[in-house]
Amino acid sequence: MAKAIRGLAENAACILMEMGPSGKPLSDYTAYSIFGVNVVSQASQQHRLGSPVMDAEWDAHPQQAAAPADGPIIRRPLQEEVAVRLRDLITQGLIPAGARLNEVALCAQLGVSRTPLREAVRVLAGEGLVELVPARGAVVRRLTRKDVADSLVVLKSLEMLAGRLACSEGSAAGIAAIEALHHGMMQCYKAQDRLAYFKLNQSIHTGIVALPGNATLIWAHEAIQSRMKHIRFIGNAGPEKWADAVAEHEEMIRSLKARDGEALAHILGKHLDNTYERVKELI
Repeated sequence: MAKAIRGLAENAACILMEMGPSGKPLSDYTAYSIFGVNVVSQASQQHRLGSPVMDAEWDAHPQQAAAPADGPIIRRPLQEEVAVRLRDLITQGLIPAGARLNEVALCAQLGVSRTPLREAVRVLAGEGLVELVPARGAVVRRLTRKDVADSLVVLKSLEMLAGRLACSEGSAAGIAAIEALHHGMMQCYKAQDRLAYFKLNQSIHTGIVALPGNATLIWAHEAIQSRMKHIRFIGNAGPEKWADAVAEHEEMIRSLKARDGEALAHILGKHLDNTYERVKELI
C-alpha cells in the first residue's frame, strides 16, 4: 500500500504544479511542498526533490517507491531519510514531547553515523518539531494547550481562506488529484493503517492550500502545520474520534467537488475547531 500511496501523491503533486489557478502554471522559481513532494517550478521544467519539510515519508525504503514510468528513480540523501524516520517517531509519540534525542541510541537504532543524524535534527529544528537547547542538545518541542489553541486558530483562518480560493481558482485537475488522495486515505482508514492515513490526511489539507497557487498562503500554512504533527496525529486516537474526523473529510471533498467555497470554508473551520476538542485532554 505504501508504494501505491506514494505514487498517487507524486502524481497529484505534479498535476498541481503543472495546473495552477485557472489551469495556468504556477510561478517560476517557486518551491512548494505538495502531497509530501517538494516540487520546484522553473518555467516549463520541474525538478522534484525529496521533501525535508512535509510528508514525503511514505515508504521506509524510498528507492523502492513508485515513480513515474518516464522519469528517473528519485533517491533521497541519507540525512533526509533519517529526518523521515525521526519525524515519524515524533509524530507517533514514540519519542515523546520534552524528550532529549539521544544521539548514541538513535545512531544505533537507525544504523547511521552522527553526521546524517545531526543534519536531520537541524531539519526538524527548522520545522519546529525539536528545539536545540544549550547543555541539553536536541529536545522534542512540547506544546502547551495555549500553543495548540493559538496554532489551530491561525490554521483555521488560513484553511478557510484557502478553501474559498481553491473552489474559485483551483484547476479541475488539481481538484481531481485531491479527490484521488481522499480515496487513498479512505483505503487506509478501512485498513486501520493510522500512520499512512494521517500522512494522506495532512497531504489533503496541504493540497487544498496549494490549489490557488498562492505562495504566501502555502508558506504560512506549512510553517504552522509542520510543528503540529503529533497533535494532529493524536486527534484520531480512538475509533469515535477517528470516525468523526473521516466524516468531516468526506464533507470537505463533496464541497470541493461542488466548488462551494463557503461550504468548504465552513467544514474546514469546523474540522479544526473539533481537532482542538479531540486533543485538548491529551495535551
